[in-house]
Amino acid sequence: MAQKTESKTENAPTPELTFTPAELEQYYREMVFIRHFEEKCNFAYRQGKIGGYMHTYIGMEALAIGFLHSIRNPKYPESIPDGKSFDYVITAYRDHAHAILMGTDPVAIMAELMGRKTGTAGGKGGSMHIFDPDNGFFGGWGIVGGHIPLGAGLAFASKYRGEDRITLNFMGDGAANQGVVFETLNMSGLWDLPCIFIVENNEFAMGTRLEYHAADPELWKRGIPFDIKSERIDGMDALQMRKDAARIIDWVRENQKPYWVEVMTYRYSGHGAADNDRQLYRTKEEEAKAWERDPIGRLKNYLVSNGIRTEEVLEAIDSEENERVEAIYAEADAAPHPDPDEVYDNIYTDMSVERGH
Repeated sequence: MAQKTESKTENAPTPELTFTPAELEQYYREMVFIRHFEEKCNFAYRQGKIGGYMHTYIGMEALAIGFLHSIRNPKYPESIPDGKSFDYVITAYRDHAHAILMGTDPVAIMAELMGRKTGTAGGKGGSMHIFDPDNGFFGGWGIVGGHIPLGAGLAFASKYRGEDRITLNFMGDGAANQGVVFETLNMSGLWDLPCIFIVENNEFAMGTRLEYHAADPELWKRGIPFDIKSERIDGMDALQMRKDAARIIDWVRENQKPYWVEVMTYRYSGHGAADNDRQLYRTKEEEAKAWERDPIGRLKNYLVSNGIRTEEVLEAIDSEENERVEAIYAEADAAPHPDPDEVYDNIYTDMSVERGH
């Protein structure tokens, strides 16, 4: 599918953000860390240490960097003005990168994937259900499109309380076809909810190309019938992604209205870790062409060509982050599994007991 990225509605000008060398290095370091973390997850899955379903974010790192560096994020306290609260983030099952960038302990994330007691849900949730509300991250949901109304609910709550929080509501291109998404857009447009609906369009819903599952593959249009500002942007350029995300977030916070944005990206791995037959729905030539747009490679080239960091410094960062991931994996792998008698813990609440009846 052609990677169209032009904006289709009238939008505020992209802010002239400037980035310090330290910020650029941080973006690069975090993207490299996410890439290595996800690669290690794939390794652990093939070693039989991760069960169930697992979906990685390889190739989509710039998308998360752009949006999660532009909100009030508890991982970056300097992003939260005095007297204000952090913003909300919710996503589907491709959720590791979001949790990492919201400040969730990556050891706890890896332990959760491996079904260990020290995981974010005690080893019971697995890859698709990372959850950390103390850091503004509300999942991690396994039902396609099922979390979209929950994200609108978060936005409704913050508006009801008179806060100026915004909610980032991520979904895949396949989820954009779910009926509950349209219902949620209707309510969001009707009630002016400060919610940004972000379609992570990696071009494939499982093994089905976008043009085969969407009657109109220009998903950016989905918000228009509900009087919601809508556009399509490039998710493979980390710096442009950061600028566009900041512009959209600033508009929603100021106007307290929803926004629908289709972000064009590409997943280099399969839909899930068990997807080993990618060539059934895309060619090796297509993948090779997509690697030319690798967001990490593009940022690396920018840093080197502009004299911001040398090749040697960036290679050292890559090695450091890879070693960090190896240490995280070793610590998670050494953690114990839950005790058998914990199987019924934290899965049921007797409301009559809680209410004193």
